Amino acid sequence: MLIKRFARTDDASSPNAGRRRALRAGASTLILALTGPRLAFANAIVAVRVWPARDYTRVTLETDNPVKFQQQLMESPNRFVIDLDEVDLSPALRDLVSKIQPNDPQIMQVRVGQFKPGVVRMVFDLKAGVKPQSFTLPPVAGYKYRTVFDLYPAVEPDPLMELLAKSGHKAEALAQNTPPASSISPSSGAGTPSTEESEAFFQRYAQREQGPRPSRTAPAPAPDKMPTLAQRKGDDDDGLSTPLPSRGPKTARLLTIALDPGHGGEDPGAIGSSGTYEKVVVLQIAKRLREKIDAQPNMRAMMTRDADFFVPLGVRVQKARRVDADLFMSIHADAFTSPSANGASVFALSERGATSATARLLEKTQNASDLIGGVNIKTNDRAVAHALLDMSTTAQIRDSKVFGSALLAEIGTVADRLHSKNVEQASFAVLKAPDIPSVLVETAFISNPKEEQYLNDPAYQERLANALLKGIRAYFAKNPPIAKNRTA
Repeated sequence: MLIKRFARTDDASSPNAGRRRALRAGASTLILALTGPRLAFANAIVAVRVWPARDYTRVTLETDNPVKFQQQLMESPNRFVIDLDEVDLSPALRDLVSKIQPNDPQIMQVRVGQFKPGVVRMVFDLKAGVKPQSFTLPPVAGYKYRTVFDLYPAVEPDPLMELLAKSGHKAEALAQNTPPASSISPSSGAGTPSTEESEAFFQRYAQREQGPRPSRTAPAPAPDKMPTLAQRKGDDDDGLSTPLPSRGPKTARLLTIALDPGHGGEDPGAIGSSGTYEKVVVLQIAKRLREKIDAQPNMRAMMTRDADFFVPLGVRVQKARRVDADLFMSIHADAFTSPSANGASVFALSERGATSATARLLEKTQNASDLIGGVNIKTNDRAVAHALLDMSTTAQIRDSKVFGSALLAEIGTVADRLHSKNVEQASFAVLKAPDIPSVLVETAFISNPKEEQYLNDPAYQERLANALLKGIRAYFAKNPPIAKNRTA
């Protein structure tokens, strides 16, 4: 009878059926109201990454959806507090604690906990004061949404002062070897040593260098047809050439080479079939080349990055100009859709578009580095914005091609083959320093399995670094730099 009664009252024709349906609907609405926001908006943490470096430390949270957060910078002691809204404490967030390394220049340790329902608090205990920048990046190149926290030191490192500290003794040694003004022939061209004088300089210090002297096979521009940047700096604003003013007696000085290992941090660059990251091998090659340059009595190297962190393209240019570099070399490892593509190549800037299909593809991928690496587009750094402007000049491009030819002549003795025997051109943002001959060197195709093995071989990296150094020396032998009013 009881069962029969429930059967009757549940019948749609029952006078209480409508009321019961309304009560059930109301209960369902109440349940959704209590649980809905957490279920609908709780954000899944895909990954947490930390990129420590002297320039800045980056903390990246990768999520399915954009993260809402509040942040606060605190002193005594220095702390950076971040509250993540609509986020639950997950294993990925807990793992952030183990990702902070003892040698992190900015962060001492981090504490992570569920501050309250739906809010996770991260407290970064800092080693010193910082200037944080926080921003969100949209999905790109396999990444989902990324919330980025960049912790810049309150007192940013000065690349010029660092160069001065490490190479001051070399500058003094060069000054002691400078001939007195009275011994300089008036016809030799004040301030600019001749090719023979440059050769003599290299010979004088040959015993202090490793290996045989490099061949001087780089083509030299005809002085009357191809003025250098140094010569053009004496031109009037109207473009008419005027005699260069006297620069006084010749002064031996250190030559500064800016080395730019491509990619880094969030931007891995190209990835070989065996899992080799471009950002890793180009940094290894750049470090080898830096060591060889610093071993020269008249040279010193500055690197735009010396660890695994990302440097925006404009900042790379800015760093080179900050130290008044004589040359700029961006080092990469090429990739193509076909694994059979091979060979090294050198690129200079172009104002008229890429000179080949490979150059067009490379131009697109390299200029997209800022999107992948992650740049705060709201930054108001005027110096960086200025560096991003297209300030290229005909003289810079001309000198860059001469420099590139000198490099190709030497790289060809190491690599199995050159992808192109001539310097190619494309509109690379990283080559737009208006007053520095700048090239981008593609050391090999990392997408080619055989060349990927070469790039991972320390012996090959060593030979390649030697070839690049020879190319640098060959360029200076044919195109001696002028004296500059330097502070370093």
